[in-house]
Formats: sequence, C-alpha cells, structure tokens
Amino acid sequence: MNTATLTPAPYSEGLEAYSTGDGTPGTSNYATSGNGAFVPADEDFGGALEILKTSSTQRLRYMGQTPIEPGCYVQIKVRVKAISGELPSVRIAAYAARSNGNAVSGVDTTGPSVALTTYGEVVELSLIVGIGNRDGVDLVWGPTADYGHFGIDLLGQNGGVVRVDDIEITDASALFLGDIVSTVDVRDFGAIGDGSTDDTAAFEAANAAANDRTVLIPAGTFRLNGNVTFDAPTKFEGTVSMPASAMLLLRQNFDLPNYIQAFDDEELAFRKAFQALLNNSDHESLDLGGRKVALTGPIDMQAAVPNRTRYETRRAIHNGQLIALPGGDWESTSISHRGTYSASDPRTLTDVANTANIPIGSTVSGSGVGREIYVRGKSVTRRELYLSEPLHDAVGRQLYTFERHKYMLDFSGFDVLAKFIMHNIEFQCQQLCSAIMLAEKGSTFTIRDCFITTPKDRGITSMGSGCQGMFIERCQFLSSENALNVSQRKSIALNVNANDVKLRNCRAERFKHFAVMSGQNHLIVGNHFFQGDSIDGGIRSAGIVLAEPSASCIFSNNYVDNAFLEWTNERDATPNLTSGFSFSSLDVTSNIFLSGDVSSSFSFLVVTPYGSGHYLNGLNVAGNRFRSINGSITRAERVDTSYADLDFTRTRNVRFEGNSFHGISRPVANPLHKEMQQNTDQQTWVVDTGPGLPFEARALSIDAVAVRGGVRNASNQRNYDHPFVRAQQGPDSDQVHVIWSEAVSGKISVTVRMDNDVV
Repeated sequence: MNTATLTPAPYSEGLEAYSTGDGTPGTSNYATSGNGAFVPADEDFGGALEILKTSSTQRLRYMGQTPIEPGCYVQIKVRVKAISGELPSVRIAAYAARSNGNAVSGVDTTGPSVALTTYGEVVELSLIVGIGNRDGVDLVWGPTADYGHFGIDLLGQNGGVVRVDDIEITDASALFLGDIVSTVDVRDFGAIGDGSTDDTAAFEAANAAANDRTVLIPAGTFRLNGNVTFDAPTKFEGTVSMPASAMLLLRQNFDLPNYIQAFDDEELAFRKAFQALLNNSDHESLDLGGRKVALTGPIDMQAAVPNRTRYETRRAIHNGQLIALPGGDWESTSISHRGTYSASDPRTLTDVANTANIPIGSTVSGSGVGREIYVRGKSVTRRELYLSEPLHDAVGRQLYTFERHKYMLDFSGFDVLAKFIMHNIEFQCQQLCSAIMLAEKGSTFTIRDCFITTPKDRGITSMGSGCQGMFIERCQFLSSENALNVSQRKSIALNVNANDVKLRNCRAERFKHFAVMSGQNHLIVGNHFFQGDSIDGGIRSAGIVLAEPSASCIFSNNYVDNAFLEWTNERDATPNLTSGFSFSSLDVTSNIFLSGDVSSSFSFLVVTPYGSGHYLNGLNVAGNRFRSINGSITRAERVDTSYADLDFTRTRNVRFEGNSFHGISRPVANPLHKEMQQNTDQQTWVVDTGPGLPFEARALSIDAVAVRGGVRNASNQRNYDHPFVRAQQGPDSDQVHVIWSEAVSGKISVTVRMDNDVV
C-alpha cells in the first residue's frame, strides 16, 4: 500500500481535516470548535494540537479516508501528554466505513484506554487494524470494511488540557506475511475460522487475489456454507467444514492428501474429493496419494455428489487403500416377504408387502430363484420389485428373502454411471463387508490392478446393467473363506448381468464362485481361480457360472484349479425350450484344468439345463489340458440332470478335439475316431462308441468309414463294396452299424460325431 495514502495531513496544514465527531463529512472540526488550537513549537512534538476537554467523550478523528484492503494491515500511533487541569484517559478510536460511507456494524472501533497520570509525560498508544482475524490485529473489521477515520477519544472528567502529536498511520502488513510475495492468507480477506461464521466469501476473495500465490488456510476451523474453488495452490494448517451439498474444488492440489489436510477426516475427505472429481472439468482422476483411508461404514457414492444422479464422462480413482474398521455400520440387513411372480412379466415381483423397507440392491432368494438375482428398483405405491434377471421356477406366490449386503463403495444411488475407472486400489474388507456395488445402469466400468481382499459376502456386485462392457483386469480376489470347506462357502467374487464384459488376467482364491455371469459376448481370458479344500474326495463348486444358454462367450487361456465351468439357463422364466438357439456359441480353448483329491464324479465342464428340450448348438472345446491328481475322475465333461437332460438328437456344431487327458478315466472327442477289428465274418458290424463321445451323447452321424488292410469274406476273397452305415443304434443310441454286402471280417476306422451339421 502506498504510504502517502495512509499518512494524515499534519496539524500545521490546518485543523479543518480533524473532526470533533466521527470524522465523516459534515461533522464539526477543530478549526471552528473553539476548544482546539495548533501549537507550532511544542518541546516534545514540534507542531501539536492542543485540546480542552469539554465532553464526556472528547473525539478527535482525521477526516481523510484511510483505506482498508484485503491483505493489508495499518498501524495507528498517537503520542499525547497532559498539560493542565483534570487528568483524562485516552484511547485510539476510529470510524469503520463501508464503501458507501455507512458504518460497519458489529466490529470494535476502540482500543484499550490508558490513564494520563503525570503532567508533561508523553504517552504513546498504538494498535493495528485490518480485515483479517490475525494474531496481533487489534481491530478486526472484516471484508465489508473499505476505509476508516482514525484518531483518539479522551475519557473522564472535563476541564483538562492535552496536547496530541501528529497521528501516524503506516502499513504493518509485513508483520503478518512471512513471505508476502508467495502467500495469501484467507484471514486477510475476512475469514474468521471460529467453526460457525460462514467464511465462503473470504475464501473466494483470497482465491481471486492469489494470482498464482499459495493460499494459506491457517489454524482454525473455517465454515464454508457455499461452493469454494481454489485455482491457486493451497496450504492447509487449519480445517474446513461444509454441508454435503457444498463443494471444495482444489484445482492446483487435487489429490486425496490435500483433502485430508482440509477436512482432517479421511472418510469425509474421500467423499468431498469424489464430489469434486465429478464436478471438476480440470481433472479426470483422483490420486489417493498412496493413503490408507479407514472407513467406518459404507460410502454412498451418489449421496456424496447430491447434484448428480448420472455421470457419463471418464473419471478415475487410483493409488491407495480403503480399509473397513471393526465396529462400523457393516451388518447386512435381511427381510422376508411374500410376493407373486409371473413368467409373463419375468423381471417383476408384484403384491410385495412392506416394499418400502426392502432396500434396492438386495439379493433375492427363494424357491426357483437363480444365483445372484438382485432388486434393481421398486415402486412402493404399486407394491412391486424390479429384478435384475428372471426367475427360472417361481411362478405363483411364495416367501422371498431379501438380503442387503454393505459395500465399501456403493454406487447404487446413481441411475447411470459410465466410463468410471478404479485402478491400483486395495479394498481391505476385513471380513466385515463387501467391496463395490455398481450403479443401476452404465457402461465400461473398469477395475484394474486392484486387490479385493477378504470380502465378507461379495467382491463386485452388479444389481442391474451397470456392468455393460465392464473391464476387470489384473485384479486379485482374496477370499475370507480360505479355511472353510467348499460346502460351507458363500462369498462370490463378482457377478455381471449385461453383455460384453472383459474378465482378464485376474486371480481368485477359494470363493464359492469366482464369477456368476449373465449376458453375452464375454471375454474370459488368462484368469487363475482355485477353489479346493483339504477333504479327500471332496466336492467342488463352479468357478465360472454362465447363466444364459446363448453365451457367445470366449473362455480361453485360463487356469481352472479345483473348480469347474458351469453353463446354465437359470435366468429363463420359461426354462423349457420352445424357441431360440439353446446352449450355443461357447468357445473353451487352451485352458489348464487341474483338480486334486476330488470325487470321481467331478467334471471340469458342466452343462445344467433347467428345462427340457435344450441341446448343444455351437460348442468348441479345443486345446485344453485336463488333469486330475491324487485320484482320477471319470469324465472331464458332463450334464447335470438335476432339472433336465439335453436333447442329444438335436446336437449341432460341436468340436471337442485337441485336448489332453491325464487322470481322466474316459477321455472324449468329437469327431471321435474309432478303430474296430472284426474277427468273425459278419454282414453288420457294431461299432460301440462307449464313453468316447462328449457328455455320453448319441452317435448322431458318421463322417467316414476307412478300411484298414481290406476286408475278406468267408472264402477269403477281398470285398471291394462300400458299406453303408446307420447311426444312433443300440439301446443308448451310441452305436454305429456298418453294413456290408456280405458277411466279412477285417479292420476299419470310423469317424463318429455326436452332432449333425447337415443344413
């Protein structure tokens, strides 16, 4: 601040500039008051103003406007001495003015009073005035002050005479700014920091004045009732508090450590940083800065951003750890009510009592309910619940149980969330909670290079179609049920309902299921999941469940360890086949399948039809390595006929070739090449495929019959006739009849198929 704008005119230039009132224009002055006179040669002061005290509070104010600006502090110094008569007290006093001249209300305008006790003794008074509430500032006027009129008050008995030296007003800002060039203090702009006064305007003013300097938020608690954006760097020594709807945007310091400094609460800081992420066009990602954030309960991610229910711009959170604390709000809730289901409206439960108390995102269980069915929406007025997928055998009215698990990060409040990424994060569920609940709708949610550690119930849950095109890559899923036997496990690493999911290069250990997947066109590549236990001859659970028959799925280069791939139609409200492609379009190639100490009935590939009439219509199983150790298993593949069998008369386009079998009693192939040695002369040779066709299917067609070394009749003459064949012979339709023109013996090779590709 220019010192010339602060220094009052000396008394020698005239007393018209010195008011006997508050200093505002129009008040009387000492040039005409009759109780003031200029003394040109005082021995202590040189020129001085001599005042006869005639009022209980005798005022002296300089009528010039001394500016009060953000970041600047003025010091007022006054020297006085008593000359004769009554000895008064004296204090520095002022008039605090707004830009329109009106007084600033609610601020102090007087300093402490000092008694004059000896005639001729010079007493010096000083104080500092400014906008900011800084240590050492005597009169804090706040951001509405624009200027002041400064002087003194004489208090006490009238009749005394005092002399006053020229008033000094100087810039004292350097006392408060250690580095005036690089730092702006929010107190300089009126911030109070008492935890209740709204300091929003002061913060915004500090940001506007920063001009690339660092904004300092000093010790204290600063209440911000509105949105605050910092374009400048910030340094938090104190903290802020805000309502949930208000946003703090730190554009130069946008990372979680700075938000933790701002709020002094890791969990709250994470919420506010996420809120800023979805309301900030300058940053596409939130860096957790390697911090561990302790959570006392689920974070409702949409509630943290109350101004948005959908978001479809790329955003990411990365580089940190979230850990659930014991004693928090982690307990699942469970409620049971009756509801009515109709196959004509396959994703709705009607006439459900107490619908209001059933949380969205609850798992649904009951008779005829498949795995991983969720409540994705509801209508309280219509008493309806809307389901993530159809139910396979629940027509009518029955009792359902709705269990709502608690998730560390719960996105279910969003109607749509798309293009959201989480990478390099560990979710330490501590066996207390689940990890991530997706939004009801959205596409290309991505979870990459993350650890989901010891979830209590679920790792990643999709309650609707928020998993469309989802990427789950290079993640580790570490179960909390390692010590439990397979039959006791209940946790599931992830589920999906929509199409086009990429599940790649992940590792999962000892869940009940690694993934339960509806939808089509999934790529399941390069994963390693294992689900064994220590029981000899024990059972195993499905690692991957494909819950729709028309899969259009690639399952390749995976390491399937003591688990199996199960293919079902459990999401079909009318599971008996009436139309459609049935079990179709699945490619299982170049995988490692390994088991040990399992029941001989265990198989690596299981097809489970939930209704009649289904058949295989496009299955490629090639280049896989099937191996069982510590005891052999009967087959690598089978049909689970708990509900129904496949119709093997309709099998089409099945390739089961190039696989290796070790510890498997009945290796299979399709096409199946069988060699037969007929030692007695027969016109009809019976070729038994035995267990050689996949799924113990029918010998539906024959590709070729090749004669090995010729066949001969009873006269030992060669027979050059070409035989004809009949497929689907024998009681189980698994035999082929090769019929000659006469009884012959010899050796042949037959290529038999379980499918029929004839159009």
